[in-house]
This record gives sequence, C-alpha cells and structure tokens, in this order.
Amino acid sequence: MALNTTSGGVRHRVVVVGGGFGGLQAVRKLRRAPVDVTLVDRQNYTLFQPLVYQVATGALSPAEIAAPLRSILRRQPNARVVLGTVTGFDLGRREVVLEDLASGGSGTLEYDTLVVAGGSRYSYFGHDDWQKHAPELKSLAGALDIRSRILGAFEAAEVETVPHRRTGWLTFVVVGGGPTGVEMAGQIAELAQQALRRDFRTIDTRSSRVLLVEALDRVLTAFPESLSRKAARALEKLGVTPLVGHTVVDVADGLVAIRGPTGEVETIETQTVIWAAGVTASPLAAELARDTGVEVDRAGRVPVGPDLTLAGHPDVFALGDMVKVQPPAGATVPLPGVAPVAMQQGRYVARVIRDRLRGREHRPFHYVDKGNLATIGRSKAVADVKGIRLSGLPAWTIWLVVHLAYLVGFENRFLVLVRWTISFVTRGRGARLIVRRRD
Repeated sequence: MALNTTSGGVRHRVVVVGGGFGGLQAVRKLRRAPVDVTLVDRQNYTLFQPLVYQVATGALSPAEIAAPLRSILRRQPNARVVLGTVTGFDLGRREVVLEDLASGGSGTLEYDTLVVAGGSRYSYFGHDDWQKHAPELKSLAGALDIRSRILGAFEAAEVETVPHRRTGWLTFVVVGGGPTGVEMAGQIAELAQQALRRDFRTIDTRSSRVLLVEALDRVLTAFPESLSRKAARALEKLGVTPLVGHTVVDVADGLVAIRGPTGEVETIETQTVIWAAGVTASPLAAELARDTGVEVDRAGRVPVGPDLTLAGHPDVFALGDMVKVQPPAGATVPLPGVAPVAMQQGRYVARVIRDRLRGREHRPFHYVDKGNLATIGRSKAVADVKGIRLSGLPAWTIWLVVHLAYLVGFENRFLVLVRWTISFVTRGRGARLIVRRRD
C-alpha cells in the first residue's frame, strides 16, 4: 500500500526517517520551504537522550525529557508524522518500506528527497545475550527498566538476610567510562549516599558499591587528561570506584566477570549491571549500504560524501551516529557521535534541500565544535569549551544552562528547572517509582 506524502502531488516530497536530534532539525528547518515533509518514527515522541540517565535514577520523569512529535510540528503545515518502522529502501523506485504502522499494516512512502537519521544503539561487542542482564541506557524504555532495577535492588537488600547476597544487591556496575557512564555512576552514588540514606531501616545505603568499568586508561577520553583526572577524583569522592583498563568478559544473572590490566579475571556478585559502552549504528545504515554497494565500517556506519549524500544517490541524505563522513581533502578528524553533530547536520541538510530547489550551490558540511560537557554530581562537572577547561561549580552551571537550552519546549524546560531546583535544595529524587510488570 502506497501512502500519500502530499495533498496535491505537486510539491517536492521529502521523507525524513527518525525524529531524533538530526531528523527533527531537518524537518523544522524546512518549515518555509516549498516542500511537503513526512517524518517517520517508531515512537510518537522525540527524546532528549543526554538526560535519560536522570530518568533512570529518579531525578526526572519521562515526560520531562520527551515531547510528542505531533505537538512539536502542529504549527508546521507542510509537515506530517507517520508512526511506523522503516525496514528497508528501494532507492531505484524512490520508496521507503514501512512495517508496524499504527493501523497494524505495512506500506511504502514515495519521496523526491530522502533523509535518514536512524541514530545508533549500544554495542555489546558480539555478546547480545548480555543485554537481558545489563540493559542499555539509550532509550526511555531502557531508562525505566534501569530505574526499577536500581530501586528494586535497595528494596531487595532491605529484606535480604544472607550477608553476601545483600552485598550483591548493594553493588552496582556501570560499564563504559564516557559521559553517559560517568554521569550514571555519579547519580547512583548520590542516590545511595544522600537521597535514600534515611529511607531504609535495615540497610545503610551508604555502604553501596558503585563500580565504573572502562577499557581504556582513563574515563572521559574525549576530554583533556587534566579534566579526566579531575572527573575521576570527583567520582571517588562520591563513592564511585573507577576501574580503568578493565574489560567485561562475562555478564550473567547475579554476576559480572571483569578482566584487569594484568589479565586476571575477577567475578563480582551484583544484581545491577548498566551498559553504556560503545555504540553501533542503526540497522538502517546497513540497508542503505546494501542498496548502494558500499560497505559499513566496524561500527556499522555507512559512508557519505562531504554533502552527507550517499554515493550515486544525490537525492538520499544520511546523518548522525549512523554515518561516517568522507571529508574533503585535508580534513582527517572523525566527527564525534554527539547530539550537536546530528543537529548541525540536520540543519545543513535542510539548507542544501532549499538551495537545490533554488538552483544554488552549497558547500560541504563543516562541523563547528562547541566543546564537551559532562556532569559527575551535585556541583561537580567538567567542561572543555573552545580550549577553556573548567571543573566544579562553573562547569556544572554551564552544563545546566546548555542542557536546559537544548530541551524541546518551554514547558519541559520550566519543569526540569523546577525539578532540579527542588532536588538541589532537598537532595531528594521526586520520581523514585518502581514500574515493573509482574507476570
């Protein structure tokens, strides 16, 4: 079944796959262009992923970091939303193949220009069976699952009578020392040391262990070494134990096995493992690569040209975490898989589409790096902005302002600001709900 993408069938048809940072920016920047835009996504909302970990630790509620796509685009007459799963492409016929439509059926979308922003997911490095024991921190569903596991672990420890089992419940392992892993570990430590310490009668939540496992020789490797060291010290003051140079070799029910720098393997009893290590591109990257005859890289990313188009298909753009940009001569630095890259690429693609319709030339994509931010805990953060390196309260303040500014919608910004203010004053967490289906 072919789904109409225009009302009159005359204007240029743009199909955007993915309502994340990049895809949504492309749609919104085409607001005044003479095009009809169809945004396709599996979810009916856009998610502010940098704050997902705060949902996982009860600091924020899901609706405070997500916004319905239809609400965002309701004042954009040339845009519509289709809820469904993209399973493939027919680039020759200029069609997008859809399954799991809201009606329960399937269909295709015709396009004149295609923009694919499928994003990425965490990689378990060939051990996908670990996922059921170590959920990822990339989606809203994953965050809610993790929140229930963390809070459930404290509840279980409260009634556990066997000492070593109680220790297992109070041991938390976060895999991955990037910004997400560092922020997650810091939040769990604050939860145990501050928010929950007066809530239980049998256990002392301050006796909890939080282990942060990182395969490289330091946490936050995208930051200068001086800031990495400061972040590690801040984590240790919160009660987190950074295990740098360590790799996870097995994850099973109730345990995780970790190999140290010298090759020894330690088995740690724990009921809560959280995965925030490594990413792999959306499967849509492989679908595009198959149709164009190119190969994806080790992270599953499809190569695109300097203008973010696929080889041999100037009408198909791909952007965000799922692509590897083939830069112009002389540019060798790979683009990081962060939100600002996807957002700038989304705006760039919209500009190229507008220029093409006007018969104008366009320049290759150029990423403007505005710096890196990571928060560790209350008044603790690191910032590397245009060569200026900050830590502590100044960096934390910048982190707060930037994240509030990037949140979609005034209501969400206001609610998050209020929630953060209350949490800062009371050291509490207002969304500590265990939501777990019991069969």
